[in-house]
Amino acid sequence: MEPMDPVYGAGTLLTIAAVAVAVLLFLIIKLRMHAFVALISVSFLTGLAAGIPFGELAGVATGFFGTTLGSVALLVGLGAMIGRILEVTGGAQVLADTMINRFGEQRAPLALGVAALFFGIPIFFDAGLVVFLPIIFSVARRFGGSVLLYALPAAGAFAAMHAIVPPHPGPVTAATELGGSIGLSLLIGLPVAFVAWYVGVYLVTTAYAGKIMVPINDSMLRGTVSGEPGDLDDGDDDARAERIASGEEEVAPPSFGMVLGLLLLPFVLIALNTGIGTLRSAEVLGDNVVLDALVFIGQTPVALLITLLVTTYVLGTKGRSLATVESLLNDALGPICAIILITGAGGMFGGVLRYSGIGSALSDSLSDLGLPLIVSAFLIATLLRVAQGSATVALTTTAGLISAAVAADGLSDLKIACLVLAIAAGATVLSHVNDSGFWLVSRFFGMDVKTTLRTWTVMETTLGLTIFVLALGLWVVVP
Repeated sequence: MEPMDPVYGAGTLLTIAAVAVAVLLFLIIKLRMHAFVALISVSFLTGLAAGIPFGELAGVATGFFGTTLGSVALLVGLGAMIGRILEVTGGAQVLADTMINRFGEQRAPLALGVAALFFGIPIFFDAGLVVFLPIIFSVARRFGGSVLLYALPAAGAFAAMHAIVPPHPGPVTAATELGGSIGLSLLIGLPVAFVAWYVGVYLVTTAYAGKIMVPINDSMLRGTVSGEPGDLDDGDDDARAERIASGEEEVAPPSFGMVLGLLLLPFVLIALNTGIGTLRSAEVLGDNVVLDALVFIGQTPVALLITLLVTTYVLGTKGRSLATVESLLNDALGPICAIILITGAGGMFGGVLRYSGIGSALSDSLSDLGLPLIVSAFLIATLLRVAQGSATVALTTTAGLISAAVAADGLSDLKIACLVLAIAAGATVLSHVNDSGFWLVSRFFGMDVKTTLRTWTVMETTLGLTIFVLALGLWVVVP
């Protein structure tokens, strides 16, 4: 949807944008209005203030909402289903146990973090952290020391994946808003997430945060954690009796190779799509039905659908009835509805800003300051992150604000992928009391606010800064 001819000058439009963001933050932070309702309300008010005609405003706003959901909902929904199947079949426990056995006791924090990185590909931050809680406490009891030595590498891994790697909603929406390739953002984001996690999370934890003594406090778990990883007494006797009564079998957890293969399957398919597209652009490959089929199955929604079907057949149906599998997949969709709707509303807000000409005015003003676009993207996302807490809102809103400049510059998909990383970096730093993740970590690991600020906030900031440095380096070298 092309922007309309601006009704007001750049100064007035920027003032409207500033007031709109301030009102949005006031509604979310002070009045505790739900982000979904606040984003929709502010979108309509901003459109009216910017001069979008009454007869067009509803169609423009809902059009941007639908466009965002069309790209985001499929990926987030499929990713949540894959994560749910891996969760209930013991995939997380298998990853953690295998990593610890192979890395050794001294590198248990590294093993937990690497396992969380793989498991965090399809599963969201809060869900992944909940799944890993008994594993973290089990390892901490086995090896001793501060629980943060084991908790922060895992929590930081989920945070890195949630901010950088599709199918998580923030990076998917940012890539879509900027007109980039989601597949390429995934392929570039994955190694960046691993490197940024190692530098900004693991090294910071072992050198500083993990040395702050926080005793193990697993009282929030309904069961107890024994001294051995994977040996959890979580009160499953009743559930086990119900499964036996219904004719469902007790099934051994999947092998490490199987879990790893399932997690890597979508990336292999997407890599084929990207590789074939690149070779075709260079006229190395021509038209071919087989290649067309590979391109099709390598499109991100199709690749995730294939992965879900394979995961469901290989893991989900073993020892479970089809009705149980259906229930598991249905349960996976409930918790993500709010995330999807907030993401769509964030796309609506960014779209209204862009359509009214505010996005172009902001981009021109930032250009006048002489800041490179990638630096502007990082700074805008950082300001939004600090002010309102939600990384997803910061990602989607920033992408909408700079999308006009991206379109005007005609940037390549590689450059856009770097911008997505820079926005994700800004949306990661300085997690504090207005961030739900801050309170999850604080409550789960028994820390007071001061200790959480000294550890989690510092670690999130070093993670975000590392992501930005990597993005900036790639921005300089990629065409």
